[in-house]
Amino acid sequence: MAEQKNPRSLIGRVVSDRMDKTIVVSIERRIQHPLYKKYVRRSKKFHAHDPENSCHIGDMVRIEECRPLSKTKTWRLVSVLTPAIGEGELA
Repeated sequence: MAEQKNPRSLIGRVVSDRMDKTIVVSIERRIQHPLYKKYVRRSKKFHAHDPENSCHIGDMVRIEECRPLSKTKTWRLVSVLTPAIGEGELA
C-alpha cells in the first residue's frame, strides 16, 4: 500500500486572472543578503488551476501542488484567504 504524501502548499497574491480557469500567483519570500545582511524580496510566479474562475487580481490565495494539468500548470487553487479590496466597487 502506497503512503500518500502531504502535497506542498503555498500562499501568494493573484497577479493575473485573464486566462480561462487559470490564475497566476506570485509567491514572495525574504532572504538575507550574504554580505550586506539586508533582507531582499524574491518572487516567483506559478500558474494555478481555478475551475470556477472565482479569483481576481489582488486576492490572497492558497495553492497546492498537483499532477501536471498543462505545460505550465502544476498547481491548483485550494482557497481564497482574503479577497481583493475594492472588488465590489466595479459592479
